[in-house]
Amino acid sequence: MATDRLTATVAATAQLAEAGVASPRHDAEALLAWVLGVSRAALFSPASVGPSTLGGDELTAYQTAVTRRAAREPLQHITGTAAFRYLDLAVGPGVFVPRPETEVMAGVAVEEARRLIAGGVARPVVVDLCTGSGAVALAVATEVPQARVTAVELSPEAHAYAVRNATGTDVDVRLGSITDSVQDLCGLVHIVTANPPYIPLSAFESVDPEARGFDPPLALWSGADGLAMIREVAAVSTRLLADGGLALCEHADVQGEDASRIFAESGHWRTVEDRRDLTGRPRFVAANRRR
Repeated sequence: MATDRLTATVAATAQLAEAGVASPRHDAEALLAWVLGVSRAALFSPASVGPSTLGGDELTAYQTAVTRRAAREPLQHITGTAAFRYLDLAVGPGVFVPRPETEVMAGVAVEEARRLIAGGVARPVVVDLCTGSGAVALAVATEVPQARVTAVELSPEAHAYAVRNATGTDVDVRLGSITDSVQDLCGLVHIVTANPPYIPLSAFESVDPEARGFDPPLALWSGADGLAMIREVAAVSTRLLADGGLALCEHADVQGEDASRIFAESGHWRTVEDRRDLTGRPRFVAANRRR
């Protein structure tokens, strides 16, 4: 029996909703668009690409994809791509899927790099720690081509994705710990960005199935209080940044006060403030270095 696009997505939406997926209609439509190789906007438009009825192979592929999503496999793992600002990034098993919450922090880094250029800095030096897929580093590099961007990742699997995503750019993607991999840039950096792991080990059950089941543990967990890597980012940023340099470090929405305190306690910062994400929740520390 032939199935049209609308009927298929209605059934898929119900299946995903029953499975607890947070955005069932969006994901049902996104998966069908991926299977058909069209944009989501084109699925039901009057001038939609291709026939409105799904062929047998298309329907089978779609049902397989929906079943995977109902098992809480991330949408981005199924399609192999994740949108971040103006980018479409390759993602999959072994790399953290970038979240929309991080886009504001990336935007602040872009704005700061542009401000520096307007003030006479020809090539702002930017270091992205815990880069994962390279999302923040590549956002800065593509939106501010004059910037000299270095990205650091500890996981070989995630590093491979970052290298792949950085193909065709000048981003220097380095494999190794954030402590050891950028020592050559100490005191020379204008902007440091970081989206480190920040979930306490005790919070396992509160984490979405998509994250705890599919994101790499190295990108999620950070000691008993969730702040271990934020402490390391603060210390590394202190060494990397030139006078007046800007550190931007993401944290959980309940960690704003603690993360800000970690930066402020060292006394190496002119200003330390907490910024909010697109949803209005506390999301990242912004601190200016004082030499």
